[in-house]
Amino acid sequence: MLSALIFDVDGTLAETEDLHRRAFNRAFAALGLTWRWDAALYADLLTVMGGKERLAHYIETRRPDEAAALHALAPEIHARKTAAYSDLVTEGGLPLRPGIGRLIGEARAAGIRLAVATTTSRPNVERLLAANFPPGAEPFDVIAAGDEADRKKPAPDVFLLALAGLGIPASEAVAFEDSAAGISSARAAGLPVLATRSRYTDSHRLDGAFSAVSDLGEPGQPHRHIAGLEWPGGVVDLAGLIRWHEALDDQGTAFQAMGTSR
Repeated sequence: MLSALIFDVDGTLAETEDLHRRAFNRAFAALGLTWRWDAALYADLLTVMGGKERLAHYIETRRPDEAAALHALAPEIHARKTAAYSDLVTEGGLPLRPGIGRLIGEARAAGIRLAVATTTSRPNVERLLAANFPPGAEPFDVIAAGDEADRKKPAPDVFLLALAGLGIPASEAVAFEDSAAGISSARAAGLPVLATRSRYTDSHRLDGAFSAVSDLGEPGQPHRHIAGLEWPGGVVDLAGLIRWHEALDDQGTAFQAMGTSR
């Protein structure tokens, strides 16, 4: 029985990554640091999961001569970055990706529970949700955020936290991800994965997802199929997810629609 959907945040619920990059740059400027992260550099840094970890990696690899001082400054940099991200969301809004709001609505109407499993921090998740859902209408039953997990993706920890919060086995849920590390994380937790490409993961292989698409699609605005299970009309909907899930064998080994994407 399909009883829950578990979503990554950055690149999956919304195209947040460039706002994170701009927020880091605002924090650097506010502290008088002269370096800036452009889109190409940030794409490379995204191979490190988690903002704090990404910043530490940058310091170690790109600023080794200043590493001691910069590591001491890192907590303030990240705190300012989190505040700047909130400001950027407020200033310009941050819409959900195609199909996300529709599928969330279908799930809520059907009594399917919803969770978040993300490497980003809880304040960033809460700000994104506040920008897209009315007060008191936040749809997620469980939020498992990066600072609450012992290990970041591709380790399974954050998905295991989400499953524990939901109180269900992995066999009753489907995960939604946009990156190779995220897919590996969800699969390691025992979850089947539906993958969507995002701006900063366009070059990622999406191996291990039972379906890979450009986005979830909307009626009249179909997604682009990439690999694995194809969706009628180019739209991922709850009825289709339930049909696919019901087709799994008793051991959950029939991820027969697994695709490979280059």
